[in-house]
Amino acid sequence: MSIELNKDEIKRYSRHLIMPEFGMKAQKKLKAASVLIIGAGGLGCPLAQYLGAAGVGKLGIVDFDVVDYSNLQRQILYTTEDVGKYKAEVTKARVQAMNPNVEVEVYKTAIKSHNALEISKDYDIIIDGTDNFPTRYLVNDLCVITGKTNVFGSIFRFDGQVTVFSAKDGGPCYRCLYPDPPPAGMVPNCAEGGVLGILPGVVGVMQATEAIKVITGIGDSLIGRLLIFDALDMKYRELKIRKDSSCPVCSEKPTVTELIDYEAFCGVPVGDQEEETKDIVDLEITAKDLKSDLEKGKNYYLLDVRNPNEYEICLIDGSNKIPLGDLVNHLNEVPQDQEVITICHHGRRSLTALYTLRENGFNNVKSLRGGVDAWAMQVEPEMARY
Repeated sequence: MSIELNKDEIKRYSRHLIMPEFGMKAQKKLKAASVLIIGAGGLGCPLAQYLGAAGVGKLGIVDFDVVDYSNLQRQILYTTEDVGKYKAEVTKARVQAMNPNVEVEVYKTAIKSHNALEISKDYDIIIDGTDNFPTRYLVNDLCVITGKTNVFGSIFRFDGQVTVFSAKDGGPCYRCLYPDPPPAGMVPNCAEGGVLGILPGVVGVMQATEAIKVITGIGDSLIGRLLIFDALDMKYRELKIRKDSSCPVCSEKPTVTELIDYEAFCGVPVGDQEEETKDIVDLEITAKDLKSDLEKGKNYYLLDVRNPNEYEICLIDGSNKIPLGDLVNHLNEVPQDQEVITICHHGRRSLTALYTLRENGFNNVKSLRGGVDAWAMQVEPEMARY
């Protein structure tokens, strides 16, 4: 079926149409294209806005989360009034209010091995706007197996990365760049490490630019090149990515030919595995139980392993401060004859601290489940949350 532009679209996209390098041909390609955006967070917001404004015919938005106050510093599609609403639904409403010519499908679910093929089947390009390793490896393998292009972006604090993985065009894949995931819990996400609010806008716009170039065939895409952006120094670096001839997914003799259990591959505990969940629960104490014990006079050593700047936001009374990165050099400060409760923001770093202590002979240690955020919600509602 021939794709044509109506009068509204011709007027709307006129600044595209008058460019000799772009013109009517490229705009029609955009209208015929379908793009799936994984994640409607910091990267997903500018992606949806700019691709919708540019005239991509169909956008898919995959996100199961709701808008939180902490999102508003960088997720620019959302307002204070949107807090508590599903991000995917708000994104759809905003994009279609901006450009009613764009079809938007929402998937209020986490993308997993069991649903990824079904969700992605009607899309030409997949854009990875996530911040967790299981999903990154899943999206990579999905794109290689199905022959789709993966526009990749990542952000952390002041640094961003962008590239295009397209094994069908002979380029490398994410596993060629990162063959193995880092140990679980070793690389913090934005909720734990923070991110400059403007950074995802810059990186998301670069991803949108690459998606438009791939769709229209204009310019030189980032296939085989990793663009690294340092917002503090306002510098860009480019690294060549070589295709790994022994890559388990995109080589001539792949060993991974179907989607696998990516949580297990990345060493992430899965909540519905009863024994593993029980093991973790046994290592934790809830905020309410900790409060009750403290009120009864139980002599805990509260060890807060967050970063120093986080202590300035909020702190449980009586906590001792040793950042996780310094813990191994300050083990002598932690008493051996007292039960230790490790504390962080949400509970991941405190579990890492717990394992570090146990490996060094501290046997009486528990982690505060949900961290200071759980304490603020369940025990001390006047405490600042972040």
